[in-house]
Amino acid sequence: MTADTVQIEVQQTTKSRLQEVDFNNLVFGRNISDHMYIAEYKNGQWQDLRIVPYGDLSLSPATAALHYGQAIFEGMKAYKNDAGEVLLFRAIDNWKRLNKSAERLCMPQIPEEVFMNGLTELLRLDAGWVPSQPGCSLYIRPYMFATDPYIGVKPSESYYFIIFTSPVGTYYAKPPRVKVETHFIRAAEGGVGATKCAGNYAGSLYPAKLAQQEGYDQLIWTDARNHEYIEESGTMNIMFMLDGKLLTPHVSETTLDGITRKSIVAIAEHWGIPVEERRITVKEIIDALKAGKLEAAFGAGTAVVISPFATIAYEGVDYALPEIKEDSFVNKVKNYLTDLRTGKEEDIFGWMLKV
Repeated sequence: MTADTVQIEVQQTTKSRLQEVDFNNLVFGRNISDHMYIAEYKNGQWQDLRIVPYGDLSLSPATAALHYGQAIFEGMKAYKNDAGEVLLFRAIDNWKRLNKSAERLCMPQIPEEVFMNGLTELLRLDAGWVPSQPGCSLYIRPYMFATDPYIGVKPSESYYFIIFTSPVGTYYAKPPRVKVETHFIRAAEGGVGATKCAGNYAGSLYPAKLAQQEGYDQLIWTDARNHEYIEESGTMNIMFMLDGKLLTPHVSETTLDGITRKSIVAIAEHWGIPVEERRITVKEIIDALKAGKLEAAFGAGTAVVISPFATIAYEGVDYALPEIKEDSFVNKVKNYLTDLRTGKEEDIFGWMLKV
């Protein structure tokens, strides 16, 4: 099968699992769609592009990624409009960010046509997996990992790039309780905090587990030097509404350049809401909480979209956030993004792509 400038071989499944899925009770990441897209990097070029039935991979026990962590990924979503058409949100931004991660981890760049043509062909084939229920979407996981069967410490010379998809519902069932982390760190200057590499997430599991044992859902990560500045929350970017302004930590080498985050910033600026992208101290936020001035604090990301916090804990004290009002910026921007992604709102930003 030809897809514009690249050749993609398609092997369709003989037995779809679509009828086994309860689309009214989707658990995030549990149901995987029928097919996956695979491209292999060998001899200095991407080749063997194919869409095959979703299934296990056969790998050497010496596969480099399993030993040295050359593994990166992206998270993105597809939606359906009222006409049943599949819409992608800011897919080019995900492709660009994946290549930034690849550069930092000494991995090959993925040409736009290899990424985008494979993605759109996959979505056309599995269009039936895109939910139409309110609050649901098709989560898309592109990822790349080193495949050299060699345990010498060096960049691999071969890689797999794979995309598979999963119909999903709401990530958090209720507003999460978060705790400011003042011991463990997510990222340090000069590290890989600005990339979506597997190791970033592995390193976050233990401190998150400790917080969950204390009754919290996630952490607010702070800077590695003095734990003075707020950086992210769990696997999300973090934002605050204070004195009628939208505050968010500026993008740096220790924070991820979140696509949902920058979409919210663009929408706020379009609506005339003051936005400050800067360093934000823990003290500033805690003082605002104590004074009852913090209007909202929320996480922003592909998986959660927008998730207002119920509680922020710091130094053993729980500070409750006010309930989000119907006419608040948080609700308005969440509804706007939902309507934009499902074709109910005009795409004035040029973010949507019809598959």
